[in-house]
Amino acid sequence: MDELAAGIMAGLAVYLVICLILCVIMIIANWKIFTKAGEAGWKSIIPILNTFVIFKISWKTSMFWAWLGTLIAGSVFASLAGQDGGVLSVIGIICSIASGVIGIIDVHKLSKSFGHGIGFTLGLIFLSPIFTLILAFGSSEYIGPDGGEY
Repeated sequence: MDELAAGIMAGLAVYLVICLILCVIMIIANWKIFTKAGEAGWKSIIPILNTFVIFKISWKTSMFWAWLGTLIAGSVFASLAGQDGGVLSVIGIICSIASGVIGIIDVHKLSKSFGHGIGFTLGLIFLSPIFTLILAFGSSEYIGPDGGEY
């Protein structure tokens, strides 16, 4: 039994080291994306601020507040609804879906901000680490929010 526990612990340690390495790589990639867009790289490591800046470089900051509001409202309504469900639960679900839609639109706007289209957006959604590295270290250049349309 001790050998099994040791093997599990060793496997867990390897898993945690791999996760830590991937986190460091993604921090470096996001830092690079921020600097490509003319923002201070350190902003990419501060929670909430990094999302605000992503909205700033890809779309507009007012949409960050809409996203955050729907995210918080969805959580609050879902908590208030409890297990009984009802109207509050439905409102919570609608708010959560709205925040998800805003987030997906923002990912598309980020893609456009670096001169890419819907294919790159799908890559950022479904293969985020790979496409984030491509965005950071590839030849993509920042052209402005929503592809320079603002």
